[in-house]
Amino acid sequence: MGKIAIDVALLPEEAMAERVIAANAELVEQFGGEIVLDRETCLPHISLAMGSIDEQDIASIQSVLEIIGEKYPVGELTVPGVYVHTNTMGETVSLLGVEKTRDLQTLHEKVMEKLKPYCKHDVTEGMIYGDEEVAATTLQWIKDYAAKASFGNFLPHMTVGYGELEQSGSFPIAFAAAKLALCHLGNHCTCRKILASVDL
Repeated sequence: MGKIAIDVALLPEEAMAERVIAANAELVEQFGGEIVLDRETCLPHISLAMGSIDEQDIASIQSVLEIIGEKYPVGELTVPGVYVHTNTMGETVSLLGVEKTRDLQTLHEKVMEKLKPYCKHDVTEGMIYGDEEVAATTLQWIKDYAAKASFGNFLPHMTVGYGELEQSGSFPIAFAAAKLALCHLGNHCTCRKILASVDL
């Protein structure tokens, strides 16, 4: 067993996941397939924490997630619309923003706090899922997550993919989270494999 890169994430219910996958397919058709979402190997998700862990700690983290999932329900979530931003490499990325409710903020903070004994940020290419060349932005995002994207800087969202997604469809969209999951993190900070999960 070794160290792997991970994302602790909320996985949306099936109907919402299908919406995100369909939106991603539009981007793939127009801009290429650096991120190709599906229901099994590249999951739509809302990141709550990122870093690296020892694989031997997966069972312990499962227990932690079970307690958090029971104690801090997240309730109904809302997507207010599409957000397009430019990453540090100058690439355009489309996101579905998720409204930051008090319950969602609390869940994020509890995940960050309770995983601190297990989660580090010394990530390397060998910890990323798969064997493709790892983008520099992937490693940088994981290393910087605690400092730049957590607690007061937490901005919940679901990444749709590279390129500019049209503002089609009616917003806001209400949905529920189906699982709180520990995932092996892939290139472009994708959730590639569920290692442990709790049904919500």
